[in-house]
Amino acid sequence: MRKPMMAGNWKMNKTVPEAVALARQIHALAGSSEGVEQLLCPPFICLHALKALTEETSFSLGAQNCHWEESGAYTGEISPAMLRGLADYVIIGHSERRQLFGESDENVNRKARAALAHEIRPVVCVGESLEQNERGQTGETINRQVRAALDGLSGAQVQSTIIAYEPIWAIGTGRAATAGTAGEICGQVRAILREMHGEAAADAVRILYGGSTKPDNIGAIMREPQIDGALIGGAALEAESYAEMVRITGELYGA
Repeated sequence: MRKPMMAGNWKMNKTVPEAVALARQIHALAGSSEGVEQLLCPPFICLHALKALTEETSFSLGAQNCHWEESGAYTGEISPAMLRGLADYVIIGHSERRQLFGESDENVNRKARAALAHEIRPVVCVGESLEQNERGQTGETINRQVRAALDGLSGAQVQSTIIAYEPIWAIGTGRAATAGTAGEICGQVRAILREMHGEAAADAVRILYGGSTKPDNIGAIMREPQIDGALIGGAALEAESYAEMVRITGELYGA
């Protein structure tokens, strides 16, 4: 059985002291919860401070982005080499990166390769826009993004990757795909993985759903057999709501 994950993307929120305080609050409420992997993805500047907390908690840490080069004249960027030892995971290709900063499918692939080369597990985000959804292009869009992101990766590398399906129209809007629809798309992602790398890889990869996930809908989402967790935005900035989502998931999985 794939271990479920509750991944909190804190985006551009929290100073270092605020991040430490939030992580401590989450730990106090959610505990270790051995059956659910708790992934916290704070801003870059908070990773070092939170790394110390991982020695006394079971949190995993993730960065929100990375560059594909080792080093160089890329002002404001962070390389995987710099993240190694601080982050266990890195979010790649989030829709906000694609929409606001022009991130391409090619660059998502470059970043995934670079992260894996430094033993950092990529959380690759895919998802369609509202226009693509209304035109019936969801399947086509997801197929293109998944194949492009994983192009050239070995089966073993793919098994170290997490895919997060985040419909762009659901992020930060309060709207969420129905659990059934989210489960169906995540099933399509797994079918693509199976076609690309075989049954073992497809069965090993965890597929998350993101987009206005919260305690009210996490139970229905996590009952979908093809969904292995959630990439959580706003609800992850509140210790009570994030901890409640961990608790609900743990109960569903018998943790």
